[in-house]
Amino acid sequence: MTHKAYLSLAIPLILSTVTQPLLGAVDTAIIGRLDNSAYIGGVAIGAVIFNTIYWLFGFLRVSTSSFSAQSYGSQKASDTYYAYFRPLMIAGIVGLVFVLFQGILAKGAVLIYNPDSEVIEYAMTYFRILIWGAPCVLIGYVNIGWLMGRKHVKETLFLQISANVLNIVLDAVFVLHFKMGIAGVAYATLISQAYSFLLGSVMISKKIDLLKAKAYWEGMVDRQAIKDMMRVNRDLMIRTTCLLIMTNMFMNKGSELGTDILAANAVLFQIQYIISYIFDGLSNASSIYTGKSVGEGNQGAFKAVMEISSFYTIIFCFLLSGVSVAFQSGIIGLFTNIESVIMLCKTYFIWIVIFPYVIGIGMVYYGIYTGSTFTGPVRNSLIIALGIFVLTYMFAIPKWGNHGLWLAFILFSLTRSVVLVAYKNKLFQKTFLVVCTE
Repeated sequence: MTHKAYLSLAIPLILSTVTQPLLGAVDTAIIGRLDNSAYIGGVAIGAVIFNTIYWLFGFLRVSTSSFSAQSYGSQKASDTYYAYFRPLMIAGIVGLVFVLFQGILAKGAVLIYNPDSEVIEYAMTYFRILIWGAPCVLIGYVNIGWLMGRKHVKETLFLQISANVLNIVLDAVFVLHFKMGIAGVAYATLISQAYSFLLGSVMISKKIDLLKAKAYWEGMVDRQAIKDMMRVNRDLMIRTTCLLIMTNMFMNKGSELGTDILAANAVLFQIQYIISYIFDGLSNASSIYTGKSVGEGNQGAFKAVMEISSFYTIIFCFLLSGVSVAFQSGIIGLFTNIESVIMLCKTYFIWIVIFPYVIGIGMVYYGIYTGSTFTGPVRNSLIIALGIFVLTYMFAIPKWGNHGLWLAFILFSLTRSVVLVAYKNKLFQKTFLVVCTE
């Protein structure tokens, strides 16, 4: 494991992952040109609804990547099939359930949020169109996770970037040219989701012989293997649930503070998403190399992954914070030209400057823990972080308003990092005790 090898994987993964929040950023930027903050609020609420739905099952991508990387290290043909088809079955079933029960999901979303009626109307337009892409999105998670775990970086990069570029182009055409408003943003995303699903499935079919899957069917439903997979998925689902509770509380409080505050927080949240996804690229690289080292039983490679990951995390913390300071006005201006929203963004921008320092190490260590499939500490870190967030939320917001809300968010992020670092020694001992006794 070398710096060159790490960067050769991390840089393409950063490029592929950072395009994901750029979609939300482009949605916000294009809608922000329509001179009505309710449009931005509608997209923000709609995006949170789908984040709630999809993030809850984001473990499909993460766990698939981890098990795929471990199968790559062990070089067992059966594990290669299991790593793909087990999560594929879950993704297909859950996606269909979302489509069938979309009415209940829509009503639940309306009950949770309390923005202006105009914002709700736009959010529901967005939701009713995009919900039909649920099966494509969830199966797409599995496709991307499997490809990433096998280090098919070029395919992963092309798949994600081409789908996101398609989305961005359709955004501009539907909204700015055809004047379709919120519906245009939703249709652009839906088409790109279908494209990503189809292209990813074609790529997978060229990597593995689908006809041979029948030979491994008995092992596909092995109880212990499924139990291990569900343990990892359970921990990651709890982690995601904590993230969603925090995000929903954050956005809901923003809507209570007014439409302009909601719009400003939506813009700033898009910026922090981009920062998070840059770290997620490092996290994915760390996860893949960790999974491979665990599959091989290579303790030296495992330690090297931890050291090199930490080194580049520190570099990116300073880099991202510095860029935020240097280009504050330009960054905000990319998202909106509404003067009242711009002024509020500048008022609260200090929290974006701080953000990389508190989240970086937690994000990258998250990749190391998931790559080793030792996910208990990941679960625990989010439970503790959510507790800190709720306490700060209760006491800081009445005193400092939206600054108090952002303080709660920063402490939430910091706690995630601190807890994962605290588990570091146990991570190594647990991972290689299990490997050596199998």
